[in-house]
Amino acid sequence: MLTLLTAMYLVVRAASAQAEPIRVLVTGAAGQIAYSLLYSIAKGDVFGKDQPIILVLLDIPPMLPVLDGVVMELQDCALPLLREVIPTDKVEVAFKDLDAAILVGSMPRKEGMERKDLLKANVAIFKTQGAALDKYAKKTVKVLVVGNPANTNCLIASKSAPSIPKENFSCLTRLDHNRARSQVAIRVGVSSDKVKNVIIWGNHSSTQYPDVHHAMVDLHGKEVAAFDAVKDDTWLKGDFISTVQQRGAAVIKARKLSSAMSAAKAICDHMRDIWFGTLDGEFVSMGVYSTGNSYGVPDDLMYSFPVMIKNKSWKVVDGLPINDFSRGKMDATAAELIEERDTALSFLGV
Repeated sequence: MLTLLTAMYLVVRAASAQAEPIRVLVTGAAGQIAYSLLYSIAKGDVFGKDQPIILVLLDIPPMLPVLDGVVMELQDCALPLLREVIPTDKVEVAFKDLDAAILVGSMPRKEGMERKDLLKANVAIFKTQGAALDKYAKKTVKVLVVGNPANTNCLIASKSAPSIPKENFSCLTRLDHNRARSQVAIRVGVSSDKVKNVIIWGNHSSTQYPDVHHAMVDLHGKEVAAFDAVKDDTWLKGDFISTVQQRGAAVIKARKLSSAMSAAKAICDHMRDIWFGTLDGEFVSMGVYSTGNSYGVPDDLMYSFPVMIKNKSWKVVDGLPINDFSRGKMDATAAELIEERDTALSFLGV
C-alpha cells in the first residue's frame, strides 16, 4: 500500500509533468549572485514546486566558458523541474518568449570611475535589454532589475520596452527590506519572521530610507509597534538607518566581494511574492513605477514603495501617515533618483 507521503509525491510529480514549462532568464549568469540564485529557481523555491522551468542564461562572450561549467552543475543537480538550460550571449535567444526576466548583470563601478560614467555604461546595456524584451519576450513578462544602479536601470529598460506595461517592471529593494527586518529582529531578540511591514523608500543606494514607523513585531504572541518593541528611538532613527544603508559596503569590506547569498535570497523572495502574492496584512518593499501615489513622490521614477501583491499585480499601500522625519528622508532619496534619471535620459538624447 502506498504511504500518504509517497502518494503526495506522485501527485506532485504528475502535476509537474502536466504543467507547461515557463521560460526564466537570468542575465549575468556566470556571476556570483547567479551562482547562488540558479539552484533555488531550478528546484522550485521561486515559481512553485510543481512548475517546470526552462532556464535561459545570458552573459557576455568572454564568460561563456564559465557558463558552460554552471550548466554542467545544474545538470548534475538532477532537478526534476529543470527541463532545459540554455546558455547564450545572444539577446535574440535569451529574451525569446520569456515569462520572467531577472536582470542581474550590469557594469560594476570600477576604481576611478565617476558615477556619471557608470550610468552611461549601464544606460547602453539596459536600453539594449529593454528593446530585446520589447521585441522578443511575452508582453506579460515580469521583469526584475537587480544590476546597479537598479532603480534607474529599471526605468531605462521599461522606457525601452514601450509595448510591455510599466507595471511589469520592478527593481530589487527586497535585500534592503530583509536587512531592515533582520536588524530589528536581532535588536529585539526574535526571529525575523516575527517582524513585518518595514519599508524601504526610494533608491537602492545610500540615500534609501529604511522606515519602521509602520512595522510590527510579534512579541510572545502579541503584535506591538516596532518603536515600542525596540524601546530605543535614538538607535531606530540613527544607527539602524545607517547600518541598513551601508550594509552592502560593509559586506564588501569584510568579504572583499559584494553580497551574493543574501542578494540571491532577496531575488527569490521578490519573484515568489510576484508569482504567489503577499500574505494578508503584510506588505513588502519593491522599486516600482511612480505614478499618482499618495506620498508626493514625483512621477516617472522607479521608487521603492510598500506594496501588496495579488494575482501577479502589485499595488502601492497608500495613505500611511508620514511624519516630518520620514518626509525629509523620502524627499532626499527622490531628489537623487530625479538626478539619476535626468542624467541617464540625457545619454539617450531624450
